[in-house]
Amino acid sequence: MAEPKGRTLFQRKALLADQFRPLRREVRLPVWGDLGIRAGIAFLLLGMVIMIHWWDRAGLVDNFDKHISFLDVVYFTMISVTTTGFGDIAPVSDRARLIEAVIVTPVRIAVLFIFVGAAYDFVIKRSWEKWRMARIQEQLTGHVVVLGYGISGAQSVGELIERGVDPRSIVVIDPSEDRLAAAEKLGVNVMAADATRDETLKAVRIAEASSVLVSAGRDDTSILIVLTVRHLAPDVPISVVVRADDNELLARQAGANNVINPVRFTGLLLAGSVKGAHIADYLADLASVGGRVQLVEREVTAQECGRPITDLTSGGQGLRVYRNGRAIGFWEDECQVLRPGDVVVEIVPTAGSEAE
Repeated sequence: MAEPKGRTLFQRKALLADQFRPLRREVRLPVWGDLGIRAGIAFLLLGMVIMIHWWDRAGLVDNFDKHISFLDVVYFTMISVTTTGFGDIAPVSDRARLIEAVIVTPVRIAVLFIFVGAAYDFVIKRSWEKWRMARIQEQLTGHVVVLGYGISGAQSVGELIERGVDPRSIVVIDPSEDRLAAAEKLGVNVMAADATRDETLKAVRIAEASSVLVSAGRDDTSILIVLTVRHLAPDVPISVVVRADDNELLARQAGANNVINPVRFTGLLLAGSVKGAHIADYLADLASVGGRVQLVEREVTAQECGRPITDLTSGGQGLRVYRNGRAIGFWEDECQVLRPGDVVVEIVPTAGSEAE
């Protein structure tokens, strides 16, 4: 259903507020569905044993009235499977005793495991998982929060892991269980929740994060998420993906430090390929850790202070210096003397690659 054009971002935020789930553990069946299947299997096994006992009732003896009725068979089956054994009804023939040993005993063990397993899943396991996830959330600090695990989010998580980021220090939030199942296989922390809600972001300690990556798939949702993150974490760097040129300024006004437009970047690659067949290839090489060279942004070291950008201790090729929020190109005079606090962007060869 299309939303009214006059609806504000904060009105939309209120409408998107669904039930927050602080713990994410993929479950194919609901709790009662799983319990119903377990109970159904147990009763099926009991019914099978009742039929076997009824068929072999001649091998049973009732010490009370010497007559075995169907109710006696049901009663004997229940006390036999549950190992109660009052002794009022007992197997006396060799065949009946063989049935008890070969058929009823395995059924007894199976029923026991079914209900002990149910108790483990619904009580012990869930309590353990809640405690473990609470501990993980309490210890989150300096982590990377990825809000949205679509194509861009999945690519960014994979690239972060390739760059050496510990998967356990990455938190992915997305409402889709299918996408989170793929993220979980990488070893990252996941949460099925709405990233526009304050409770969701507080649960992953957004204010303690080292960086936040936003790629919700829709520009309006991404901008709303940026607003929420910036409200809760004024100092955390935020990078966001937007697809419409008109929304780039809105994203920056919302508090994003970096605004990435994949459509525009694709256009630049296409245009560059017209003037040079290898430009697009080299740009892709720079952007990925899997290439022969890599773009790196870092703060200058104490040994580099006073040196020109062409004399970096890393051996990389310096391209740009950021000083007091201003970008300075390598050809400018100010790059001839690096200062404490400068941030340099350089090209370095990746591990194992040959110098270009």
